[in-house]
Amino acid sequence: MQERRWSASAFAPAHITGFFCIHDHEDPRKKGSIGCGIVLDGGVVTTVTYSEELEDTPIILNGEHVGGHTTRTVVNMLTNSPLLVESVANIPIGCGFGASGAGALSTAYALNDALSLNLTSAKIIETAHVAEVVNRSGLGDVIAQSYGGVVIRTAPGAPKYGSVDWIPVAGKEVICLALGELDTSSVLSDPDFVWRITSMGRGAMKKLMASPTFETFMQCSRDFAFGTGLASNAIIDVIEAVESAGGMASQAMLGESVFATVCPERRDAVIETLSEFGQPLAYYINNCRAGLL
Repeated sequence: MQERRWSASAFAPAHITGFFCIHDHEDPRKKGSIGCGIVLDGGVVTTVTYSEELEDTPIILNGEHVGGHTTRTVVNMLTNSPLLVESVANIPIGCGFGASGAGALSTAYALNDALSLNLTSAKIIETAHVAEVVNRSGLGDVIAQSYGGVVIRTAPGAPKYGSVDWIPVAGKEVICLALGELDTSSVLSDPDFVWRITSMGRGAMKKLMASPTFETFMQCSRDFAFGTGLASNAIIDVIEAVESAGGMASQAMLGESVFATVCPERRDAVIETLSEFGQPLAYYINNCRAGLL
């Protein structure tokens, strides 16, 4: 007798948060953050496969078995069946690119299709958002990854509760440099950081809404990184070097990474500058969003 097997694939894009303000709530659907960030054209592709021969749920990222706690929570929320979850990411992991959110969201979309659960996008997004929140791996990436572009999160939470707006931006290149990992959960568990993030985040949000341009977003993000103390000395050195080369830069929240934009005339100078610190990665802001492949 032939083995029964179903499979589906989905994509979710990277999201870099420039600044944010934490909104706590006992209901994880209502917990999250407000703030602003950019959705990139890189991200995570996940293939979910159901097979009668599976006895457990291995989660594989770029060919290696991983714990994948946030992704595993998505699977456990939606099914009791063992599944093979295989993700491929072309973005840095644990460096502020929203990889855990992208993995959770792409898994939710693929799982829904593979098992014919017939969930709407709102329920799929809610599932991934809740998984992020309960695992303390993120607060607002999933919502932004569901829309694309330069996303302003104006109210926290899953789709039924949260709301977003956008800064209209034509396809814009973003040059990134990942210096290392930063444990999101450790920052979100530190009362001192939480207080500073909330204070600086409110100020940044007010300034952005008074002048909602991409340039204001970049400036607010830089001020947030420096003002909260989240920017390490290494991050500050890179940001100031980019500015000296004619670009605008800030830190990806929450990660030990820098993202920069620059006019075409100064692009080579900025890339040369970033190359002194590591290997730059180039992406584009566009309107790509999470969904099935």
